[in-house]
Amino acid sequence: MNSTSFITRHEIVMQPDDRRVVIKLFVPGEDAQMVQNRASSLIERILQLDEAETARLLDDVLSRFAGRHHDLLSVFQHHYDLVQHRVPPEIELPPTARTLIGAYFSHEFSVEAAALCNPSMVPHPDQAGLEPGELRVAMSMRQIGEGHISSIGFCSAILGPGDTIRLEDRDGPLMIGQRVGAKHMRFQLSAALIDEEIDNEASAYIVSALPERYDDEEFEDVMTHIPAELLSRPMTQETLDRIRHIVSEDYAVSFPCAIPLHQRVMWPATRAESNGMEDARFVQHLDPDGRLAYQATYTAYDGRHISGRVIFSRDLRHFEVTQLHGPAARNKGMALFPRYVDGRKLALCRSDGETLGLSVRDEQHRWQEAVPLLVPHRGWDLIQVGNCGSPVETEAGWLVLTHGVGPMRRYSLGAMLLDLENPERVIADLPDGLMHPDEIEREGYVPNVLYSCGGLVHDGRLWLPYGASDVRVGFASVALDQLLSRMVPTGY
Repeated sequence: MNSTSFITRHEIVMQPDDRRVVIKLFVPGEDAQMVQNRASSLIERILQLDEAETARLLDDVLSRFAGRHHDLLSVFQHHYDLVQHRVPPEIELPPTARTLIGAYFSHEFSVEAAALCNPSMVPHPDQAGLEPGELRVAMSMRQIGEGHISSIGFCSAILGPGDTIRLEDRDGPLMIGQRVGAKHMRFQLSAALIDEEIDNEASAYIVSALPERYDDEEFEDVMTHIPAELLSRPMTQETLDRIRHIVSEDYAVSFPCAIPLHQRVMWPATRAESNGMEDARFVQHLDPDGRLAYQATYTAYDGRHISGRVIFSRDLRHFEVTQLHGPAARNKGMALFPRYVDGRKLALCRSDGETLGLSVRDEQHRWQEAVPLLVPHRGWDLIQVGNCGSPVETEAGWLVLTHGVGPMRRYSLGAMLLDLENPERVIADLPDGLMHPDEIEREGYVPNVLYSCGGLVHDGRLWLPYGASDVRVGFASVALDQLLSRMVPTGY
């Protein structure tokens, strides 16, 4: 352990593992942005193979790759289904040929070949088989592969007793969650229409005709029964296209029960997140009805634009993804409070790009303009400040882990304390910061950066997983009372 300051850096470090791969659809020519798609010519060449050669090639592929993936044959069949329209309709292909075509239209993607960083930590849904003083935690991580595409990966660790930590198994084939039918929420569509400034008779009709929760089939039923008088209006078709796009951005993915947490991958599923799902901040949230759920905010990136998303899950196996709306959701770095405060749904945010603020979700489910909590004002954070995950509830107040950016874009971690009943009020701060990059942590994919998406308290100790220079994940911990005793009361 490294404890040169009052916080302990643990010796365990997670490095990117380029053996962790998923299978993706591969269409020759399209990835290179060529004018002409090469799928038809590839299929023509495959069809020229005789039956024996087809079988030999498929056997070779299966011997090389079957142990690296779950149900490889089903993946190949799915990829064949996506391109089968290229096969001449008069040709009846045997199963072996269809599977081989699927293999040619597949490739492996190493999800963390470039970097592994920005973890968050929550209690694991499975606490079986533990010794006294131990807590199993689930960790989400930003994993970055070829083309700087980010996805969300998971692993688990055991905290305690005391200041001990051990990682659980991270081996085995990965699986991308299967897209399943989403249950959309009418209030989400209404909030999106406000953000998009869409307000006409067609949009009003659709919202009024939809039930409070609706699936894709119910949505299409409403869309196809719009009165003819509204369909004939000049803006209606554009409105319908925009509403279809809004609804399509909300989705759900599930994993089979037999797939352990560390083998699950949340992969970009919509156009808005096609270049990455960045910096998920998971928190275990207490609903007003007393039920626990997992929620996480993250940044969707399409290569040019960013937008906020929220994940909801009861078990970290089935995930529902919806858009965030409102003025406070227009930038990176929202973090939800773990419970309602005085009946209010609250979140930390940095809507202006440089100030850490507090936002409230209104009755229209839109995140309102933030109340400033922390502005850049110290040498190590003059560029910008932000959160490092959801607030942690303590008897002394809401403990907020922060980050600040200083000279040479050096990211350091800090901490502040908010009033439990009135989180708009800052009680105390840690003026000199909590952690700064050391000589090892400063080297990496993005140098001089420490960043976390959330920690937790277990048995009187704050545990903080953190990304170091966007290339590896480290772990730090500190006795909570020791951390609180070092904080300085503040009046801002």
